[in-house]
Amino acid sequence: MSEAMTKSGGFEPEPAPVPTPGPGPEPEKITPADIRDGAAVALAVGVSGVLLGLLWVWLAPRMQFVSNGQIVFLRDTESEARIGADGTFFLLSAGLGVLSAGATFLWRRRGGVPLVVGLAVGSCFAALVGWRLGMWLGPSGDVAGAAVRAGKGVPFDAPLQLLAHGVLLAWPMAAVAVHLGLTALFTPRDPAPAPAWAGPYPPPHVHDRPTPDH
Repeated sequence: MSEAMTKSGGFEPEPAPVPTPGPGPEPEKITPADIRDGAAVALAVGVSGVLLGLLWVWLAPRMQFVSNGQIVFLRDTESEARIGADGTFFLLSAGLGVLSAGATFLWRRRGGVPLVVGLAVGSCFAALVGWRLGMWLGPSGDVAGAAVRAGKGVPFDAPLQLLAHGVLLAWPMAAVAVHLGLTALFTPRDPAPAPAWAGPYPPPHVHDRPTPDH
């Protein structure tokens, strides 16, 4: 009767077609609005570096010098104020990094490359602004002139400085890490695409085959 007939008189089932996987989901495209949002974040966070500088000048412990009329030396050689300035800058930067990341996420409630890049660039600029502004607003860097103005044996404040420049990375690292964490926890995830082989079982074509005549 047909080539599909077997020796026992039945029909040999045709092999089921193998489904081919369809194209995967297209990656989200970066729009001009996304770029504007990233630039706005970078500008807003960068300007907030002024707040870091003001807080650093206000909260950082002060190290003092004293002059004997010929040389200038530390008033207290065991003082930890010099290290304390670095620690204060680090804590302030990390705290502002967390705040800036939270504000950025609450503003848009999503992630995205432009927002992360804008946050990172703005945070780096803010850390530099806070550092330079704090040094400028702090005690004078002219130690010899300050010693002359203070007089012999009179202590005066040393310039505000950073010994470990690595603390400048505290703000951008904290901001990016917190923003990525908030995005992962609170951003709705896209539904996973159905696998290519998903479908009713058994396939519909199995029921459409003719039954052998008895």
